[in-house]
Amino acid sequence: MASKSFHCNQKSFTLSITLLSLSLIIFVLFSRSNYNIIDAFKHNPPPSNQRFRNLDLLQEEINGKKEIKIGLVNINSNEEIQYQLPGSVVSTVHVRFDRVSKKRKWEDFFPFRIDENQQNCPEIPMPALEKYQDLDVVVAKLPCKGWSGKSGMRDVFMLQVNLVVANILVESGWVTPEVKRAVYAVFVGSCGPMQEIFRCEDLLRKVEDHRVYKPELRRLKQTMLMPPGSCQLAQPYGETGKEAWRYHSADHERLKMLKYSAFQQREAYATVLHTSEDYVCGAVALAQSIIRTNSTRDLILLHDGNITPESLVGLKAAGWDTRLINGIRSPFADKDSFNEWNFSPLRIWMLTGYDKVVFIDADVLVFNNIDWLFVFPQLSAAPNDKTLFNYGVMVIEPSLCMFEDLMVKVLEMDSYNGSYQGWLNEVFTWWHRLTSQVNFLKDFEGEEGLRQEKTLDEISVLHFLGLKPWMCYRDYDCNWDKEGMQRFASDKAHEKWWQVYDEMPETLQPYCGLTEHMNWRLKKWRWIARSLKQPDEHWKIGVTDPRQYNLGA
Repeated sequence: MASKSFHCNQKSFTLSITLLSLSLIIFVLFSRSNYNIIDAFKHNPPPSNQRFRNLDLLQEEINGKKEIKIGLVNINSNEEIQYQLPGSVVSTVHVRFDRVSKKRKWEDFFPFRIDENQQNCPEIPMPALEKYQDLDVVVAKLPCKGWSGKSGMRDVFMLQVNLVVANILVESGWVTPEVKRAVYAVFVGSCGPMQEIFRCEDLLRKVEDHRVYKPELRRLKQTMLMPPGSCQLAQPYGETGKEAWRYHSADHERLKMLKYSAFQQREAYATVLHTSEDYVCGAVALAQSIIRTNSTRDLILLHDGNITPESLVGLKAAGWDTRLINGIRSPFADKDSFNEWNFSPLRIWMLTGYDKVVFIDADVLVFNNIDWLFVFPQLSAAPNDKTLFNYGVMVIEPSLCMFEDLMVKVLEMDSYNGSYQGWLNEVFTWWHRLTSQVNFLKDFEGEEGLRQEKTLDEISVLHFLGLKPWMCYRDYDCNWDKEGMQRFASDKAHEKWWQVYDEMPETLQPYCGLTEHMNWRLKKWRWIARSLKQPDEHWKIGVTDPRQYNLGA
Protein backbone atom coordinates (compact mmCIF):
# COMPACT_ATOMS: atom_id res chain seq x y z
CA MET A 1 0.00 0.00 0.00
CA ALA A 2 1.13 3.58 -0.61
CA SER A 3 2.48 5.55 2.30
CA LYS A 4 4.27 8.74 3.25
CA SER A 5 8.03 8.81 3.64
CA PHE A 6 9.54 7.74 6.93
CA HIS A 7 12.77 9.34 8.20
CA CYS A 8 14.88 7.55 10.78
CA ASN A 9 15.72 9.61 13.83
CA GLN A 10 19.17 8.16 14.21
CA LYS A 11 21.29 10.14 11.74
CA SER A 12 24.55 8.65 12.99
CA PHE A 13 24.40 5.71 10.63
CA THR A 14 27.67 6.36 8.88
CA LEU A 15 29.04 5.73 5.45
CA SER A 16 31.54 3.24 6.86
CA ILE A 17 28.76 0.98 8.14
CA THR A 18 27.08 1.03 4.74
CA LEU A 19 30.39 0.18 3.11
CA LEU A 20 30.79 -2.74 5.50
CA SER A 21 27.28 -3.92 4.62
CA LEU A 22 28.05 -3.79 0.90
CA SER A 23 31.37 -5.55 1.25
CA LEU A 24 29.68 -8.23 3.28
CA ILE A 25 27.05 -8.67 0.57
CA ILE A 26 29.80 -9.11 -1.99
CA PHE A 27 31.57 -11.62 0.22
CA VAL A 28 28.37 -13.65 0.48
CA LEU A 29 27.47 -13.53 -3.18
CA PHE A 30 30.97 -14.54 -4.20
CA SER A 31 31.15 -17.48 -1.80
CA ARG A 32 30.29 -20.90 -3.18
CA SER A 33 29.35 -22.34 0.22
CA ASN A 34 26.16 -20.31 0.47
CA TYR A 35 24.53 -22.57 3.04
CA ASN A 36 27.35 -22.80 5.55
CA ILE A 37 27.32 -20.23 8.32
CA ILE A 38 30.71 -18.56 8.52
CA ASP A 39 31.71 -16.30 11.37
CA ALA A 40 33.91 -13.73 9.67
CA PHE A 41 35.67 -12.94 12.95
CA LYS A 42 37.93 -15.85 12.07
CA HIS A 43 39.23 -14.11 8.96
CA ASN A 44 41.11 -10.91 8.47
CA PRO A 45 38.94 -8.48 6.49
CA PRO A 46 40.33 -7.49 3.11
CA PRO A 47 41.73 -3.98 2.77
CA SER A 48 39.28 -1.36 1.56
CA ASN A 49 40.74 -1.15 -1.91
CA GLN A 50 40.32 -4.93 -2.31
CA ARG A 51 36.68 -4.62 -1.24
CA PHE A 52 36.08 -2.20 -4.09
CA ARG A 53 37.87 -4.46 -6.55
CA ASN A 54 35.49 -7.26 -5.55
CA LEU A 55 32.48 -5.17 -6.57
CA ASP A 56 32.79 -6.18 -10.19
CA LEU A 57 31.96 -9.76 -9.16
CA LEU A 58 28.40 -8.75 -8.33
CA GLN A 59 27.40 -8.67 -11.98
CA GLU A 60 28.32 -12.30 -12.51
CA GLU A 61 26.80 -13.48 -9.24
CA ILE A 62 23.42 -11.87 -9.94
CA ASN A 63 22.99 -13.30 -13.41
CA GLY A 64 25.13 -10.67 -15.11
CA LYS A 65 22.72 -7.86 -14.36
CA LYS A 66 23.93 -4.46 -15.44
CA GLU A 67 22.34 -2.86 -12.41
CA ILE A 68 22.38 -4.11 -8.83
CA LYS A 69 19.77 -2.46 -6.64
CA ILE A 70 20.01 -2.24 -2.87
CA GLY A 71 17.11 -1.14 -0.68
CA LEU A 72 17.84 0.64 2.60
CA VAL A 73 15.38 0.20 5.49
CA ASN A 74 15.43 2.34 8.65
CA ILE A 75 18.54 4.14 7.43
CA ASN A 76 18.99 7.92 7.30
CA SER A 77 17.40 8.98 4.03
CA ASN A 78 19.84 11.91 3.73
CA GLU A 79 22.60 9.50 2.76
CA GLU A 80 22.62 8.78 -0.96
CA ILE A 81 25.38 6.35 -1.90
CA GLN A 82 26.22 4.93 -5.32
CA TYR A 83 29.05 2.72 -6.50
CA GLN A 84 30.21 2.43 -10.09
CA LEU A 85 31.25 -0.89 -11.61
CA PRO A 86 32.76 -1.61 -15.01
CA GLY A 87 29.72 -1.90 -17.23
CA SER A 88 27.25 -1.77 -14.35
CA VAL A 89 25.91 0.38 -11.55
CA VAL A 90 25.24 -0.40 -7.90
CA SER A 91 22.42 1.86 -6.82
CA THR A 92 20.70 2.35 -3.49
CA VAL A 93 17.14 3.36 -2.75
CA HIS A 94 15.62 4.28 0.59
CA VAL A 95 12.51 2.25 1.30
CA ARG A 96 9.84 4.66 2.45
CA PHE A 97 7.06 3.74 4.85
CA ASP A 98 5.08 5.28 7.68
CA ARG A 99 6.34 4.31 11.08
CA VAL A 100 3.82 2.40 13.17
CA SER A 101 2.22 4.63 15.79
CA LYS A 102 4.26 4.94 18.98
CA LYS A 103 1.00 4.56 20.88
CA ARG A 104 0.75 0.96 19.74
CA LYS A 105 1.84 -1.59 22.32
CA TRP A 106 2.70 -5.26 21.94
CA GLU A 107 -0.53 -6.10 23.78
CA ASP A 108 -2.51 -4.46 20.97
CA PHE A 109 -1.25 -7.12 18.58
CA PHE A 110 -1.23 -9.98 21.09
CA PRO A 111 -4.43 -9.64 23.14
CA PHE A 112 -5.49 -12.27 25.65
CA ARG A 113 -8.92 -12.81 24.13
CA ILE A 114 -10.37 -12.19 20.69
CA ASP A 115 -13.77 -12.73 19.15
CA GLU A 116 -12.94 -15.48 16.67
CA ASN A 117 -15.98 -14.50 14.61
CA GLN A 118 -15.05 -10.80 14.40
CA GLN A 119 -11.29 -10.52 14.26
CA ASN A 120 -9.45 -7.25 13.92
CA CYS A 121 -5.79 -6.24 14.07
CA PRO A 122 -4.23 -2.78 14.26
CA GLU A 123 -2.40 -1.73 11.12
CA ILE A 124 1.33 -1.98 10.69
CA PRO A 125 2.09 0.27 7.70
CA MET A 126 4.04 -1.30 4.85
CA PRO A 127 5.81 0.44 1.96
CA ALA A 128 4.30 0.59 -1.50
CA LEU A 129 5.73 -2.81 -2.42
CA GLU A 130 5.18 -2.37 -6.14
CA LYS A 131 7.92 0.28 -6.07
CA TYR A 132 10.49 -2.22 -4.81
CA GLN A 133 10.01 -5.25 -7.05
CA ASP A 134 13.48 -5.28 -8.54
CA LEU A 135 15.78 -5.12 -5.51
CA ASP A 136 18.62 -7.58 -5.16
CA VAL A 137 19.61 -6.77 -1.59
CA VAL A 138 17.86 -5.14 1.37
CA VAL A 139 19.98 -3.57 4.13
CA ALA A 140 18.17 -2.76 7.38
CA LYS A 141 19.25 -1.14 10.61
CA LEU A 142 17.55 -2.83 13.55
CA PRO A 143 16.13 -0.81 16.47
CA CYS A 144 17.95 -2.77 19.18
CA LYS A 145 17.78 -0.07 21.85
CA GLY A 146 16.70 -1.50 25.19
CA TRP A 147 17.38 -5.10 24.19
CA SER A 148 19.31 -7.04 26.84
CA GLY A 149 19.17 -10.61 25.55
CA LYS A 150 17.62 -11.76 28.84
CA SER A 151 14.02 -11.49 27.68
CA GLY A 152 12.19 -11.60 24.39
CA MET A 153 11.93 -8.56 22.13
CA ARG A 154 8.38 -7.20 22.24
CA ASP A 155 8.86 -4.01 20.27
CA VAL A 156 6.29 -3.06 17.64
CA PHE A 157 8.75 -1.00 15.58
CA MET A 158 11.21 -3.92 15.55
CA LEU A 159 8.40 -6.09 14.23
CA GLN A 160 7.59 -3.50 11.57
CA VAL A 161 11.20 -3.32 10.33
CA ASN A 162 11.37 -7.12 10.05
CA LEU A 163 8.04 -7.30 8.23
CA VAL A 164 9.06 -4.52 5.83
CA VAL A 165 12.26 -6.35 4.90
CA ALA A 166 10.50 -9.70 4.54
CA ASN A 167 7.71 -8.34 2.36
CA ILE A 168 10.16 -6.55 0.08
CA LEU A 169 12.26 -9.70 -0.31
CA VAL A 170 9.18 -11.69 -1.29
CA GLU A 171 8.05 -8.94 -3.66
CA SER A 172 11.46 -8.81 -5.35
CA GLY A 173 12.34 -12.49 -5.33
CA TRP A 174 9.01 -14.19 -6.03
CA VAL A 175 8.65 -13.95 -9.81
CA THR A 176 6.13 -16.79 -10.22
CA PRO A 177 5.34 -19.79 -8.01
CA GLU A 178 7.82 -21.78 -10.07
CA VAL A 179 10.41 -19.03 -10.62
CA LYS A 180 12.21 -17.27 -7.81
CA ARG A 181 15.39 -15.24 -7.99
CA ALA A 182 17.99 -14.90 -5.26
CA VAL A 183 17.52 -11.96 -2.92
CA TYR A 184 19.52 -11.13 0.18
CA ALA A 185 18.99 -9.28 3.45
CA VAL A 186 21.67 -7.61 5.55
CA PHE A 187 20.73 -6.71 9.13
CA VAL A 188 22.80 -4.30 11.19
CA GLY A 189 22.35 -4.44 14.95
CA SER A 190 23.53 -6.40 17.96
CA CYS A 191 20.11 -7.97 18.54
CA GLY A 192 19.80 -9.58 15.11
CA PRO A 193 16.52 -9.98 13.20
CA MET A 194 13.50 -11.83 14.54
CA GLN A 195 14.20 -15.55 14.32
CA GLU A 196 10.50 -16.25 13.83
CA ILE A 197 10.79 -14.55 10.43
CA PHE A 198 14.43 -14.99 9.41
CA ARG A 199 15.47 -18.57 10.12
CA CYS A 200 18.92 -19.59 11.22
CA GLU A 201 19.08 -21.97 8.21
CA ASP A 202 19.05 -18.92 5.97
CA LEU A 203 21.91 -17.16 7.77
CA LEU A 204 24.94 -17.07 5.47
CA ARG A 205 27.43 -14.79 7.20
CA LYS A 206 27.90 -12.91 10.44
CA VAL A 207 30.48 -10.14 10.75
CA GLU A 208 30.41 -8.20 14.01
CA ASP A 209 26.84 -6.88 14.23
CA HIS A 210 26.11 -7.56 10.53
CA ARG A 211 24.15 -10.65 9.47
CA VAL A 212 23.45 -11.73 5.90
CA TYR A 213 20.47 -13.93 5.02
CA LYS A 214 19.40 -15.65 1.84
CA PRO A 215 15.78 -16.53 2.69
CA GLU A 216 13.91 -19.53 1.37
CA LEU A 217 11.10 -17.63 -0.29
CA ARG A 218 8.39 -20.27 -0.09
CA ARG A 219 8.58 -20.29 3.70
CA LEU A 220 9.01 -16.54 3.94
CA LYS A 221 5.96 -15.93 1.77
CA GLN A 222 3.82 -18.19 3.92
CA THR A 223 5.00 -16.34 7.01
CA MET A 224 4.03 -13.03 5.42
CA LEU A 225 0.52 -14.37 4.86
CA MET A 226 0.11 -14.62 8.63
CA PRO A 227 -1.58 -11.82 10.62
CA PRO A 228 0.74 -9.31 12.35
CA GLY A 229 -0.03 -10.86 15.73
CA SER A 230 -2.40 -13.08 17.67
CA CYS A 231 -5.07 -10.39 17.24
CA GLN A 232 -6.37 -12.58 14.40
CA LEU A 233 -6.46 -16.32 13.85
CA ALA A 234 -3.69 -17.59 11.62
CA GLN A 235 -4.95 -18.53 8.16
CA PRO A 236 -3.71 -21.65 6.36
CA TYR A 237 -3.48 -19.82 3.03
CA GLY A 238 -4.00 -16.37 1.56
CA GLU A 239 -7.18 -14.78 0.30
CA THR A 240 -8.27 -15.95 -3.13
CA GLY A 241 -6.83 -13.78 -5.85
CA LYS A 242 -4.30 -12.10 -3.59
CA GLU A 243 -1.83 -14.88 -2.99
CA ALA A 244 0.88 -16.13 -5.32
CA TRP A 245 1.23 -19.34 -3.35
CA ARG A 246 -1.13 -21.40 -1.28
CA TYR A 247 -0.83 -24.67 0.56
CA HIS A 248 -3.59 -26.59 2.28
CA SER A 249 -2.64 -29.87 3.86
CA ALA A 250 -5.85 -31.82 4.46
CA ASP A 251 -5.10 -34.33 1.70
CA HIS A 252 -2.60 -32.55 -0.55
CA GLU A 253 -5.26 -32.14 -3.27
CA ARG A 254 -4.82 -28.39 -3.25
CA LEU A 255 -1.13 -28.92 -3.91
CA LYS A 256 -1.99 -30.83 -7.06
CA MET A 257 -4.47 -28.18 -8.17
CA LEU A 258 -1.83 -25.51 -7.74
CA LYS A 259 0.89 -27.57 -9.40
CA TYR A 260 2.88 -28.10 -6.22
CA SER A 261 2.67 -31.88 -6.12
CA ALA A 262 6.48 -31.99 -6.10
CA PHE A 263 6.46 -30.47 -2.64
CA GLN A 264 5.65 -33.16 -0.08
CA GLN A 265 6.04 -32.35 3.59
CA ARG A 266 7.11 -34.99 6.08
CA GLU A 267 4.91 -34.55 9.13
CA ALA A 268 4.48 -36.06 12.58
CA TYR A 269 2.82 -35.62 15.94
CA ALA A 270 5.23 -35.76 18.85
CA THR A 271 5.14 -35.90 22.63
CA VAL A 272 7.82 -36.19 25.31
CA LEU A 273 8.00 -38.23 28.53
CA HIS A 274 10.71 -37.61 31.10
CA THR A 275 11.59 -37.85 34.80
CA SER A 276 8.85 -40.33 35.81
CA GLU A 277 6.16 -42.63 34.43
CA ASP A 278 3.29 -40.49 35.68
CA TYR A 279 2.24 -39.60 32.13
CA VAL A 280 2.64 -42.99 30.44
CA CYS A 281 -1.11 -43.55 30.62
CA GLY A 282 -1.74 -40.08 29.22
CA ALA A 283 0.55 -40.78 26.27
CA VAL A 284 -1.18 -44.10 25.59
CA ALA A 285 -4.57 -42.38 25.57
CA LEU A 286 -3.24 -39.52 23.41
CA ALA A 287 -1.97 -41.89 20.71
CA GLN A 288 -5.24 -43.79 20.69
CA SER A 289 -7.24 -40.58 20.44
CA ILE A 290 -5.21 -39.41 17.42
CA ILE A 291 -5.54 -42.79 15.70
CA ARG A 292 -9.33 -42.72 16.24
CA THR A 293 -9.49 -39.56 14.07
CA ASN A 294 -8.02 -41.44 11.08
CA SER A 295 -4.87 -39.33 11.08
CA THR A 296 -2.24 -40.34 8.54
CA ARG A 297 0.73 -38.72 10.30
CA ASP A 298 3.54 -40.45 12.18
CA LEU A 299 3.48 -40.58 15.98
CA ILE A 300 6.84 -39.91 17.64
CA LEU A 301 7.42 -40.23 21.40
CA LEU A 302 10.70 -39.01 22.87
CA HIS A 303 11.59 -40.39 26.29
CA ASP A 304 14.46 -40.41 28.75
CA GLY A 305 15.83 -43.38 30.69
CA ASN A 306 13.16 -43.17 33.38
CA ILE A 307 10.58 -44.92 31.21
CA THR A 308 10.77 -48.67 31.84
CA PRO A 309 10.96 -51.31 29.09
CA GLU A 310 7.54 -52.58 30.19
CA SER A 311 6.00 -49.15 29.66
CA LEU A 312 7.72 -48.80 26.29
CA VAL A 313 6.02 -52.00 25.16
CA GLY A 314 2.66 -50.43 25.92
CA LEU A 315 3.55 -47.11 24.32
CA LYS A 316 4.63 -48.85 21.12
CA ALA A 317 1.46 -50.94 21.12
CA ALA A 318 -0.54 -47.73 21.49
CA GLY A 319 0.98 -46.45 18.23
CA TRP A 320 4.09 -44.49 19.22
CA ASP A 321 7.49 -44.71 17.54
CA THR A 322 9.58 -44.39 20.71
CA ARG A 323 13.02 -42.76 20.71
CA LEU A 324 15.45 -42.43 23.61
CA ILE A 325 16.80 -38.97 24.42
CA ASN A 326 19.01 -37.35 27.02
CA GLY A 327 17.00 -35.01 29.20
CA ILE A 328 17.64 -31.27 29.24
CA ARG A 329 17.88 -29.69 32.65
CA SER A 330 15.97 -26.55 33.53
CA PRO A 331 18.23 -23.66 34.60
CA PHE A 332 15.41 -22.47 36.86
CA ALA A 333 14.79 -25.70 38.82
CA ASP A 334 16.39 -27.06 41.97
CA LYS A 335 18.27 -30.34 41.86
CA ASP A 336 16.00 -33.39 42.17
CA SER A 337 12.87 -31.24 41.91
CA PHE A 338 9.84 -32.45 39.95
CA ASN A 339 10.55 -29.97 37.14
CA GLU A 340 14.33 -30.39 37.00
CA TRP A 341 14.27 -31.85 33.47
CA ASN A 342 11.26 -30.06 32.04
CA PHE A 343 13.31 -28.50 29.21
CA SER A 344 13.55 -31.95 27.61
CA PRO A 345 10.79 -31.10 25.08
CA LEU A 346 13.37 -28.95 23.28
CA ARG A 347 14.50 -32.24 21.70
CA ILE A 348 11.56 -32.09 19.31
CA TRP A 349 13.56 -29.57 17.27
CA MET A 350 16.00 -32.42 16.57
CA LEU A 351 13.37 -34.40 14.63
CA THR A 352 14.87 -33.25 11.35
CA GLY A 353 13.44 -36.22 9.49
CA TYR A 354 10.26 -34.14 9.42
CA ASP A 355 9.46 -30.74 7.93
CA LYS A 356 6.67 -30.02 10.42
CA VAL A 357 5.93 -31.42 13.86
CA VAL A 358 2.84 -30.81 15.93
CA PHE A 359 3.89 -31.19 19.55
CA ILE A 360 1.10 -32.38 21.85
CA ASP A 361 1.51 -32.67 25.61
CA ALA A 362 0.74 -36.06 27.15
CA ASP A 363 -2.22 -34.69 29.17
CA VAL A 364 -4.16 -33.90 25.99
CA LEU A 365 -6.82 -35.80 24.02
CA VAL A 366 -7.75 -35.30 20.36
CA PHE A 367 -11.40 -35.79 19.36
CA ASN A 368 -11.44 -34.59 15.74
CA ASN A 369 -8.87 -34.85 12.98
CA ILE A 370 -6.38 -31.97 13.23
CA ASP A 371 -3.98 -32.94 10.43
CA TRP A 372 -4.78 -29.55 8.90
CA LEU A 373 -2.57 -27.96 11.56
CA PHE A 374 0.49 -28.93 9.53
CA VAL A 375 -0.19 -26.11 7.06
CA PHE A 376 0.74 -23.51 9.67
CA PRO A 377 4.27 -22.19 10.15
CA GLN A 378 6.40 -22.20 13.26
CA LEU A 379 5.40 -21.17 15.88
CA SER A 380 1.65 -21.62 15.83
CA ALA A 381 -0.23 -22.25 19.06
CA ALA A 382 -3.38 -21.43 20.99
CA PRO A 383 -3.40 -18.65 23.58
CA ASN A 384 -2.68 -19.09 27.26
CA ASP A 385 -3.05 -15.68 28.92
CA LYS A 386 -1.91 -12.08 28.39
CA THR A 387 0.33 -12.00 25.27
CA LEU A 388 1.41 -15.63 25.71
CA PHE A 389 0.73 -18.96 24.03
CA ASN A 390 0.20 -22.38 25.61
CA TYR A 391 2.76 -24.91 24.42
CA GLY A 392 0.48 -27.92 25.01
CA VAL A 393 -0.28 -27.98 21.27
CA MET A 394 2.07 -26.16 18.93
CA VAL A 395 3.42 -26.35 15.39
CA ILE A 396 7.19 -26.31 15.06
CA GLU A 397 9.71 -26.84 12.25
CA PRO A 398 12.59 -29.11 13.29
CA SER A 399 16.04 -27.66 12.74
CA LEU A 400 19.44 -28.50 14.17
CA CYS A 401 20.63 -24.91 14.05
CA MET A 402 17.45 -23.80 15.81
CA PHE A 403 18.00 -26.47 18.45
CA GLU A 404 21.57 -25.29 18.97
CA ASP A 405 20.38 -21.70 19.22
CA LEU A 406 17.73 -22.69 21.76
CA MET A 407 20.32 -24.52 23.85
CA VAL A 408 22.42 -21.35 23.99
CA LYS A 409 19.37 -19.35 25.01
CA VAL A 410 18.59 -21.80 27.82
CA LEU A 411 21.54 -20.28 29.64
CA GLU A 412 20.99 -16.71 28.47
CA MET A 413 17.28 -15.99 28.65
CA ASP A 414 14.93 -15.75 31.61
CA SER A 415 11.49 -17.25 32.10
CA TYR A 416 8.68 -14.98 33.23
CA ASN A 417 7.57 -17.62 35.76
CA GLY A 418 10.49 -20.04 35.97
CA SER A 419 8.79 -22.64 33.77
CA TYR A 420 9.59 -24.11 30.36
CA GLN A 421 6.47 -22.48 28.94
CA GLY A 422 7.50 -19.13 30.40
CA TRP A 423 10.94 -19.43 28.84
CA LEU A 424 9.58 -20.55 25.47
CA ASN A 425 7.39 -17.46 25.36
CA GLU A 426 10.47 -15.28 25.78
CA VAL A 427 12.18 -17.04 22.87
CA PHE A 428 9.18 -16.94 20.51
CA THR A 429 7.44 -13.63 21.11
CA TRP A 430 5.91 -13.43 17.61
CA TRP A 431 3.60 -16.41 17.31
CA HIS A 432 0.55 -17.33 15.25
CA ARG A 433 -2.78 -17.81 16.95
CA LEU A 434 -4.64 -21.08 16.50
CA THR A 435 -8.25 -21.39 17.52
CA SER A 436 -8.71 -22.41 21.15
CA GLN A 437 -10.69 -25.38 19.82
CA VAL A 438 -7.38 -27.14 19.11
CA ASN A 439 -6.06 -26.62 22.65
CA PHE A 440 -9.05 -26.10 24.92
CA LEU A 441 -7.70 -25.55 28.42
CA LYS A 442 -9.68 -27.37 31.12
CA ASP A 443 -9.97 -24.36 33.38
CA PHE A 444 -13.48 -23.26 34.31
CA GLU A 445 -12.92 -20.47 36.78
CA GLY A 446 -15.73 -17.92 37.05
CA GLU A 447 -18.81 -17.41 34.92
CA GLU A 448 -16.82 -17.42 31.68
CA GLY A 449 -15.44 -20.83 32.60
CA LEU A 450 -18.91 -22.21 33.25
CA ARG A 451 -20.03 -21.01 29.82
CA GLN A 452 -17.01 -22.62 28.19
CA GLU A 453 -17.68 -25.97 29.85
CA LYS A 454 -20.95 -26.17 27.94
CA THR A 455 -19.01 -26.19 24.65
CA LEU A 456 -16.92 -29.30 25.40
CA ASP A 457 -18.72 -31.38 22.76
CA GLU A 458 -17.70 -28.88 20.07
CA ILE A 459 -13.94 -28.85 20.65
CA SER A 460 -11.29 -30.83 18.78
CA VAL A 461 -8.56 -30.99 21.44
CA LEU A 462 -8.96 -30.98 25.23
CA HIS A 463 -6.02 -30.14 27.50
CA PHE A 464 -6.50 -31.60 30.99
CA LEU A 465 -5.12 -29.08 33.46
CA GLY A 466 -4.98 -29.87 37.16
CA LEU A 467 -5.13 -33.47 38.40
CA LYS A 468 -5.25 -35.87 35.46
CA PRO A 469 -8.21 -38.21 34.82
CA TRP A 470 -6.17 -41.40 35.17
CA MET A 471 -4.93 -40.19 38.55
CA CYS A 472 -8.54 -39.95 39.77
CA TYR A 473 -11.22 -42.58 40.28
CA ARG A 474 -13.23 -42.85 37.13
CA ASP A 475 -16.40 -42.08 39.09
CA TYR A 476 -15.80 -38.30 39.14
CA ASP A 477 -13.16 -35.62 38.65
CA CYS A 478 -11.02 -35.65 41.80
CA ASN A 479 -10.15 -31.97 41.32
CA TRP A 480 -13.44 -31.40 43.17
CA ASP A 481 -11.88 -32.82 46.34
CA LYS A 482 -8.98 -30.37 46.63
CA GLU A 483 -9.34 -26.76 47.60
CA GLY A 484 -7.62 -24.57 45.04
CA MET A 485 -8.07 -27.18 42.29
CA GLN A 486 -11.81 -26.93 41.74
CA ARG A 487 -11.37 -24.47 38.86
CA PHE A 488 -9.99 -27.45 36.91
CA ALA A 489 -12.88 -29.76 37.84
CA SER A 490 -15.34 -30.93 35.18
CA ASP A 491 -17.19 -34.22 35.33
CA LYS A 492 -18.10 -33.85 31.67
CA ALA A 493 -14.46 -33.49 30.62
CA HIS A 494 -13.57 -36.37 32.96
CA GLU A 495 -16.18 -38.55 31.29
CA LYS A 496 -14.82 -37.74 27.82
CA TRP A 497 -11.37 -39.01 28.82
CA TRP A 498 -12.79 -42.25 30.16
CA GLN A 499 -14.72 -42.82 26.96
CA VAL A 500 -11.39 -42.96 25.15
CA TYR A 501 -10.10 -45.34 27.82
CA ASP A 502 -13.08 -47.66 27.33
CA GLU A 503 -12.45 -47.79 23.58
CA MET A 504 -8.79 -48.74 24.01
CA PRO A 505 -7.75 -52.34 23.40
CA GLU A 506 -7.97 -54.18 26.73
CA THR A 507 -4.24 -54.88 26.52
CA LEU A 508 -3.53 -51.15 26.86
CA GLN A 509 -5.82 -50.41 29.79
CA PRO A 510 -3.47 -51.82 32.47
CA TYR A 511 -1.03 -48.99 31.68
CA CYS A 512 -3.61 -46.69 33.26
CA GLY A 513 -3.87 -48.54 36.56
CA LEU A 514 -3.77 -47.11 40.07
CA THR A 515 -0.84 -47.62 42.43
CA GLU A 516 -1.14 -48.06 46.18
CA HIS A 517 0.15 -44.54 46.70
CA MET A 518 -2.32 -43.05 44.20
CA ASN A 519 -5.20 -44.86 45.89
CA TRP A 520 -4.11 -43.70 49.35
CA ARG A 521 -3.86 -40.14 48.11
CA LEU A 522 -7.35 -40.21 46.59
CA LYS A 523 -8.83 -41.56 49.82
CA LYS A 524 -7.08 -38.84 51.80
CA TRP A 525 -8.50 -36.07 49.59
CA ARG A 526 -11.99 -37.57 49.81
CA TRP A 527 -11.73 -37.70 53.60
CA ILE A 528 -10.64 -34.05 53.76
CA ALA A 529 -13.46 -33.00 51.41
CA ARG A 530 -15.95 -34.90 53.55
CA SER A 531 -14.58 -33.31 56.73
CA LEU A 532 -14.93 -29.85 55.20
CA LYS A 533 -18.36 -30.73 53.81
CA GLN A 534 -17.40 -29.36 50.41
CA PRO A 535 -20.59 -27.87 48.90
CA ASP A 536 -20.23 -29.71 45.57
CA GLU A 537 -20.72 -32.96 47.56
CA HIS A 538 -18.70 -35.13 45.19
CA TRP A 539 -17.30 -36.78 48.31
CA LYS A 540 -20.73 -38.40 48.72
CA ILE A 541 -20.38 -40.30 45.43
CA GLY A 542 -19.65 -43.98 45.97
CA VAL A 543 -16.43 -45.24 44.37
CA THR A 544 -16.97 -48.13 41.96
CA ASP A 545 -13.73 -47.85 39.95
CA PRO A 546 -12.51 -51.48 39.60
CA ARG A 547 -8.89 -50.34 39.48
CA GLN A 548 -8.98 -49.83 43.26
CA TYR A 549 -9.00 -53.61 43.68
CA ASN A 550 -5.98 -54.26 41.48
CA LEU A 551 -3.35 -51.81 42.67
CA GLY A 552 0.20 -51.61 41.39
CA ALA A 553 3.24 -51.11 43.56
